[in-house]
Amino acid sequence: MFVLNFFSATTWTLLALAFALLLLYGIWPHSIFKKLKIPGPRPLPFIGTLASFRKGLISFDRECQAKYGDVWGLFDARTPVLMVTDPEIIKTVMVKDCYSTFTNRRLIDSLKDKSHSKQEQYPQFVAPYSLDVVTSASFSVESNAINDPDDPINTHIKKILNFSLWPFFLLMVFPFCGRLFELLRIELMPRLSLDYLYNIIKSFKDQHGPEESSRADFLQVMKQNEIPETDIKSEHDQPSKGLTEREILSQALIFIFGGYETTSTTLTYILYNLATNPDALQTLHEEIDAKLPRDAPLRYEDVVGLEYLDQVLSESQRLIPTAPRLERACKKTVQVHGLTIPEGTLVTIPVHLMHKDPRFWSSPELFRPERFSKDGGEEVNPYAYMPFGLGPRNCVGMRYAVLTMKTVLARLLQNYTVETCKDTVIPIEFNWILQPKTPIKLKFVPRQ
Repeated sequence: MFVLNFFSATTWTLLALAFALLLLYGIWPHSIFKKLKIPGPRPLPFIGTLASFRKGLISFDRECQAKYGDVWGLFDARTPVLMVTDPEIIKTVMVKDCYSTFTNRRLIDSLKDKSHSKQEQYPQFVAPYSLDVVTSASFSVESNAINDPDDPINTHIKKILNFSLWPFFLLMVFPFCGRLFELLRIELMPRLSLDYLYNIIKSFKDQHGPEESSRADFLQVMKQNEIPETDIKSEHDQPSKGLTEREILSQALIFIFGGYETTSTTLTYILYNLATNPDALQTLHEEIDAKLPRDAPLRYEDVVGLEYLDQVLSESQRLIPTAPRLERACKKTVQVHGLTIPEGTLVTIPVHLMHKDPRFWSSPELFRPERFSKDGGEEVNPYAYMPFGLGPRNCVGMRYAVLTMKTVLARLLQNYTVETCKDTVIPIEFNWILQPKTPIKLKFVPRQ
């Protein structure tokens, strides 16, 4: 009774109204799938079905598919997420209607001197190599991250990638918090590191003069299509073709992150799969020894001709996809194979489920590179295998990434074999965001 007397009746009424409006805000979108008769787990106010991720992404998705079938609805906070494992719907979303309706995603050799067996932790070993390659191919700059752990670019990228998830969670629940973060100077990613990378890329760009048209790197291609500052009247009034300097620098920064993190992660899983499957490793060694000269530079034709290595890459990416989910945002309400997809819905494909679905793969849990053989392999459903995405908007760096990974694996396995060690966790244990709970550790042994 004392508590009730603490405020006036008017104040209590306003508090009750504010609480009711806040609760309504937290549950307002959660009736969308129920109205469309799309099954799915029951969402909680504000957080939707995010709490179910504590089970782990793989376990949760597998449980939902077994319970609801090929289509079910989730909620990332207030955002409706339509999960799809039907190949025909995937084909429509990723290929047929990718330009008209589903256009966007969600808005956000150092071993040579070692003559003894060496245990390495991944991706700490592979990531610096990926950085050296992407800076060389993209900007014609020779970095030395693989031999210098304290390389500034490498250090700042690590700081950026080691971001906290709680600000992103708040933005998902309360999108208007973005302005509040600006006022309170809460950074989603470390500003000093972003500014450092932005400025160093700008210096790389300034070194690419117009007379250096013979440069064949990513930055030079964009610079040749740069919109002069004199042609830009305002942010919304500029030529339709070409890139502003800000767009060039932003794309270059994205290219660094795309080549650094995904390539190193994929290489890590490939080496792990080879170490835990010595028969496949032996077959790969035999192909490399037969097709590559021992003490000569690698040629493009030689690397492309390593067919079994192609199969190893494909099978490893099937078994452990680097991107466990693909997303496309629906920009207008549309009917797809009798299914209504409302505007603003995020259509998501659980790649890890498609890659291990027994409807499309025989013995899906086994590492069998031969399934991708051109002669006698399995018939691969193109809408059940998507390591680099699918359709016209797939990964723009796919061929570059494959060539990079084939090159490093070919040169590495010419001189070394890779084995498990006492610290290797078999099988890999993933956390709720599909990252290894403990670092992957393997052992390199020099080949005789």
